[in-house]
Amino acid sequence: MSNIGLIIAERSRDIGDFLVGRLIPFRKKRMIGPFIFIDHMGPTKLGPDQYMDVDQHPHIGLSTLTFMLEGELMHEDSLGTKQLIKPGSVNWMTAGSGVSHTERTPQELRNGKEFTAHGYQIWVAMPKSQEEIAPSFHHIPNKDLPQWEEAGTSFTLVAGEGYGRKSPVPVFSPLFMVEIKNRGFYALDIAGQLKGEIGICIVEGRIKACDELVTKGNILVSKVEDVCKIELQPNSHILLFGGEPFEEERHIYWNFVSSSKERIENAKKEWQNKTFPMMKTDSSYVPLPGL
Repeated sequence: MSNIGLIIAERSRDIGDFLVGRLIPFRKKRMIGPFIFIDHMGPTKLGPDQYMDVDQHPHIGLSTLTFMLEGELMHEDSLGTKQLIKPGSVNWMTAGSGVSHTERTPQELRNGKEFTAHGYQIWVAMPKSQEEIAPSFHHIPNKDLPQWEEAGTSFTLVAGEGYGRKSPVPVFSPLFMVEIKNRGFYALDIAGQLKGEIGICIVEGRIKACDELVTKGNILVSKVEDVCKIELQPNSHILLFGGEPFEEERHIYWNFVSSSKERIENAKKEWQNKTFPMMKTDSSYVPLPGL
């Protein structure tokens, strides 16, 4: 998705072992492992007169991870991909040297009825040595993701490795994304289960960390790698994400991510001049911001 106007320096605060903010990047923490951007879509009611139509826009130097909780999206891109994503499945698009795409409400939902759209659009930066690889797209159905239960709490390994398991999503660096839903109180000890920087996104409910309750809509970032103890309050829903950080700084402009400012400038010119890889199935075009 396009992130025009979405990257905001939200207020962040320090509660001891964690930083708390509402989106990444936020003021005190620009990345969590290789994760560089998280866009929370909804929950919002769509139809019968309003639908989701994200016109054709470009990406370089990253992989997008689309994860729907409610509703459906139709993804199309300059590779010729056309893929419907349903709740619990993963769309993983690697932009590499450059790809354009759209995301729209599918035709079958444009039926005059109201429905809820809710999900996350996540950007994962790529290792410097692979920032310019050929673009690719993968769809992983929910049934193919590792899933398990413990003490009335359900786990899904969305991407990467953790808890002795490996997701089929083809990632490029050591990372993880885990969805957790609980019914009763649940003490979550991540020590030894996940490696690298750790972020906690509260989708629903509340969690207790450092004797403080943090509510939905916030992201916590552990200040100590690999060790994290929190208590999920009843009927909560969280996403754990993170991994090994990169040595090099990543620059971000609009939908472009790169370790090279010059590469981003070139991408801006390519998009402005329409020499960027474009879709054959869609003539829409999101202009470069500020023009």
